[in-house]
Amino acid sequence: MIALGCDHGGYDLMQAIKRHLDERKLEYKDFGTYDKNSCDYPDFGRQAAEAVSKGECEKGIVVCTTGIGISIVANKVKGIRCALCSETTSARLTREHNDANMIALGGGFVGELQALEIVDTFLDTEFSGLEKHARRISKIAQIEE
Repeated sequence: MIALGCDHGGYDLMQAIKRHLDERKLEYKDFGTYDKNSCDYPDFGRQAAEAVSKGECEKGIVVCTTGIGISIVANKVKGIRCALCSETTSARLTREHNDANMIALGGGFVGELQALEIVDTFLDTEFSGLEKHARRISKIAQIEE
């Protein structure tokens, strides 16, 4: 299950992502927003991140206009490693090296085709499992404590 969250600035891109996930027959839980009315990204980014943190969802995708604000919100939730990605190489490396469990996208900066390629790369790439990367992730978790 994939947790989704966006604000009004990410609404259109999130609709495209949902259609794409439907085409891939991947389950998701949409934490909103549900229209283009002005709203606050922390409300939706937090809900999606908490679902991932609690294990209700395996991964998460969040979108605001830049992707910056909603990624900051997600990373405030314990256990979340959310990477702002604007191209596929970052999406691949954040899974391989950081075992990121969420990505953020900027609806005002990343086009639909590129965004869907980023989503696919993120979802389809496994953590490398290399000891050096596991050690670094462990150090990140220690900082949270």
